[in-house]
Amino acid sequence: MEFAGRPRIARAAVLAAVFVCAACGLVYELALVALGSYLIGDTVGQASIVLGVMVFAMGVGALAAKPFQHRAASAFAAIELLLALLGGLSVLGLYAAFAWLDLYAPALIGTAFVLGVLIGAEIPLLMVLLQRIREQAAGSAVADLFAADYVGALLGGLAFPFLLLPVFGQLRGALVVGAVNAVAGVLLVFTVFRKAMSRRARIGLGAGSAVVALTLGYAYAVAHDFEVTARQELYRDPIVHAERSRYQEIVLTESAPIVSGGVSDMRLYLNGDLQFSSVDEYRYHEALVHPVLAGVRGDVLVLGGGDGLALREVLRYPAVSSATLVELDPAVVDLARTRPEIRALNGDAFEDPRVRLVEADAFAWLRSAATRYDAVIVDMPDPDETATAKLYSVEFYTLVRNVLAEGARMVVQAGSPYFAPKSYWCIEATIRAAGFGTTPYHVDVPSFGDWGFVLAAPGGPGPSLRTEPPATPRFLSPSVLAAAAVFPPDRGPVDVEISTLLSPHVLEYVRSEWRSY
Repeated sequence: MEFAGRPRIARAAVLAAVFVCAACGLVYELALVALGSYLIGDTVGQASIVLGVMVFAMGVGALAAKPFQHRAASAFAAIELLLALLGGLSVLGLYAAFAWLDLYAPALIGTAFVLGVLIGAEIPLLMVLLQRIREQAAGSAVADLFAADYVGALLGGLAFPFLLLPVFGQLRGALVVGAVNAVAGVLLVFTVFRKAMSRRARIGLGAGSAVVALTLGYAYAVAHDFEVTARQELYRDPIVHAERSRYQEIVLTESAPIVSGGVSDMRLYLNGDLQFSSVDEYRYHEALVHPVLAGVRGDVLVLGGGDGLALREVLRYPAVSSATLVELDPAVVDLARTRPEIRALNGDAFEDPRVRLVEADAFAWLRSAATRYDAVIVDMPDPDETATAKLYSVEFYTLVRNVLAEGARMVVQAGSPYFAPKSYWCIEATIRAAGFGTTPYHVDVPSFGDWGFVLAAPGGPGPSLRTEPPATPRFLSPSVLAAAAVFPPDRGPVDVEISTLLSPHVLEYVRSEWRSY
């Protein structure tokens, strides 16, 4: 007999191994997709690459396993140890490739392929082991095996976002799964199929298990320091705060004071994208807020802007009776409310009694909003990934139009008309398609470059570009505002498609234009 124990218990052990291995395999896939979405911002593209390559590689692995079926037990254990080692270290290795080597795309494809080959080799070998315990019809054996495999995949799919990421994070989460993967494979072979292996094979697998355990344990111990070092490599200035919220990676950097002026530069990044520089953020926020508040401004709605800087400008107006801010990520707001340097920038805006904070997805929140607002400020991250592209769609701007009071206006931050002209004019055209008259304008923000906005009002022509600030702005003078409405011939309106939920053309434009900078 090639197995130990009763047949029923041995079969249960094999199916349990299938269950665990399937869960681990899906976690590896999800970990690669999630890392790409954080680093690159292209969730759909990353998922397509990872899943496509891995499914193809699984077919290759299934064929490659055929020569090893005569020694299925030792081959399965060796594959699980290798899969545990490479899968556990996959996130760490890809992060290093992104931070230091600029080889992320080829490294991702190579990693997905190798993991896919190893995962694909599991099922044929497990099928052989299952049949050695008790011969049964092929259809029944396949049904048992794939039932355990699919249920295990469900467990892995649920464990990744709700357990592994919150508790361990991406780096350590992958390492933990690698350890579980190794234990499941080795435990099955050494308890149920030890009689099927030679003494040399048992010694080799024992030594391999020790190497994998030590490697994963060491990587787990140094994972935090590694992440800190790798993350710093991606930013020019020293990182003073970093966290990974449920939605994004939040990084705050601060430069040493500039000798000539004694001024330090604090910068906020979300998923690697710059949100503000303390040196010149006032230029951006004055240009964003003051033109839209030149009309009626009793009740103001701010969508995005969790740093509180746009809110600061809104609250300068005594006529503003209420300011509602809708922000998806509470971690951003918590940072803005507790970090002394950001509180100094936003003037403790969130402590103003006129402010109402709503933690929600703006798109979903607008669908059920009943209040009407005199001004709406759309201060969203750039549409460089699927999740944010929907916030630059005809459907989104239609929802905004539905919450505007009589005579109300809206302003949208729309990216750079110089670096990304198609993206900028796509946003402007999309706003018009939602039933607004538009007035495009742009200003110079040194940390961003030439940056554009769109002022809009429902129906009719675009609203006039003017301001009625309660105090003298640091940047936005009447002459600057007059010049802001003028676009040079090489950056004027271009023929572009409008962006919708099902056809997010703005996402295509952003990716193609910013890729060259």
